[in-house]
Amino acid sequence: MNEMNGPAEDNLLKSLKPQHPRLLVTDSTWQELRAKRKQSPTLDLFLKKMESEGRTLLSAPPVEYQVTGRRLLDVSRLALMRIMLWSFDYRLTGEDQFKERAEQEMLAAAAFPDWNPSHFLDVGEMTAALAIGYDWLYDVLPTASRSIIRQAIVEKGLKAGDDPTKPGTWWYKEENNWNQVCFGGLTLGALAVAEDEPALAQKMLAQVRAYNPNGMKPYAPDGVYPEGPSYWGYGTTYQVILLAALESALGTDWNLSQSPGFLASADYPMEVTGPTGRVYNYSDGREAAGIEPALFWFARKLKKPDILHFQHDRLALYLANNTSVSWVLPLLVIWASDWEDQTPPKRSLALFKEGINPLVVFRSSWTDPAALFLALKGGAASANHGHMDAGSFVFEADGVRWAKELDLQEYHSLESKGIDLWNRSQDGGRWTVFRLNNFSHSTLTINGQLHRVDGRAEIIRFSGEYATPHAVVELSPVFAGQADKVVRGFKMLPDRQVMIQDELSGLKPGDLVRWAFVTEADVAVKGRQATLRQKGKVLHISLAAPATGNFEVIPANPPDDGFNVANPGVSILTANLRAPESGKLVIQVLIQPGEKPLPGDAVDFTPCESWSAPLAS
Repeated sequence: MNEMNGPAEDNLLKSLKPQHPRLLVTDSTWQELRAKRKQSPTLDLFLKKMESEGRTLLSAPPVEYQVTGRRLLDVSRLALMRIMLWSFDYRLTGEDQFKERAEQEMLAAAAFPDWNPSHFLDVGEMTAALAIGYDWLYDVLPTASRSIIRQAIVEKGLKAGDDPTKPGTWWYKEENNWNQVCFGGLTLGALAVAEDEPALAQKMLAQVRAYNPNGMKPYAPDGVYPEGPSYWGYGTTYQVILLAALESALGTDWNLSQSPGFLASADYPMEVTGPTGRVYNYSDGREAAGIEPALFWFARKLKKPDILHFQHDRLALYLANNTSVSWVLPLLVIWASDWEDQTPPKRSLALFKEGINPLVVFRSSWTDPAALFLALKGGAASANHGHMDAGSFVFEADGVRWAKELDLQEYHSLESKGIDLWNRSQDGGRWTVFRLNNFSHSTLTINGQLHRVDGRAEIIRFSGEYATPHAVVELSPVFAGQADKVVRGFKMLPDRQVMIQDELSGLKPGDLVRWAFVTEADVAVKGRQATLRQKGKVLHISLAAPATGNFEVIPANPPDDGFNVANPGVSILTANLRAPESGKLVIQVLIQPGEKPLPGDAVDFTPCESWSAPLAS
């Protein structure tokens, strides 16, 4: 039934699996894993490391109720990581110490006065934690403990969020990760206690079926997650947990997995990962990427093992003890189908994907660690977790990320200083944060002004042709009131060169246009030429046009205002160019990796008759 008419009334529990466990696993899961590990050296190493991690954590004190700023979220995530890991380790090994420690952790969380419903992500994740422990350990928990844990799931989890009219449940209609995480946790809670609380479970599941489709909308049309790859991992993991739990407990996911673009998003994390293993971390996110267990669910469901291409390297790092335990690693074990299959991608080297934040990605190879990788975006700053980054890009070559995005600044560090971080209006506090506004991105700035929050940049031209792949971004709405027309084009040229051409018109004579390239490299500038060095590699950048103007390099320092954090080791290569009397300005920049220097003269760059011509169908 449509959400406007309220939740559906049919019996959603009629196919409920009667016994536990029924959340994500079955009675046979553990036996199957024991058999599999004998055939797979990788799985065996993985399970041994998880057992070791579980033992190391046994001596940690139980979680305590500690709200940091507006969030209990760190506590909820810690509880979830511990409870899931110990419950998994108990079922795999039969060692009572794991069961007892998971029980202790659940009872500690159950004794909290609440799970902080004013920031409902905290409730969603804590409900998931106790629901999994309750379900996976159901037959070995003492009756009294089971009752206490179940009551906490009911009172502090389900009843706090079973109705869209209750305080703090604004996320019901949100089209972002809040919807997915909150409903993901509450779905687990409802399915875990359904035989004891059938009316409440029925009510909660009806709300999930009616309103969770809102959280699936951002994947349309072709799988690009507008909140960036970091939040793809967060929102999509909980979405997959929700779907997998419905399947394991009810035998159906109500066709939610068929929502437009959702299954296609399985390709997205791989597509935005460069040869260095770093992701294109637009929006609030980080370059460094961890293991994504949800991808193993997608790979099995879609029979597409190649989407795990970059996951194998991350698994190797984990097994080499270079990364710490993740809260969802038990799910990776549950969802993985073939641990030894390392099928390389056989896909296009150029892609264009639409959506709220449209993307273009070019690469010269899927398997060469020295390959070129250029990823760029359109979109709008008004998107959830958005930045003023339309027209920005990252660039890799020779195993080095040359043009980069800064990682997000931790939210509490800003909120605790009184920054209205979630006010995305043009004059909102969000845009006082250096890492979020256009001054810290590899894009254009006119007269030192902010981009327009309500302006949306479209990809108006794309070609993935082998000889001359290129893309053009229409930036005019982002510069509304500052210029009449602004377009930015990227073209992959022979000899591993990249050309970026910006065309601006409707400027006032003398307007200052800043071109920027954000980098961790050591930069040496000589007039119109820049030489970048990093990790023993070299990149040359040439200002080919206009005939006047030079490069300069500045540190990526934010204002000294007491809330923006420093960006040590990061510089911005800039060219500050004045608009002529005509109000028209063309900027051509040529980029080439390797020792060979670049010419300083203008290079012909005309991939289409007109920058503003519509994309051919």
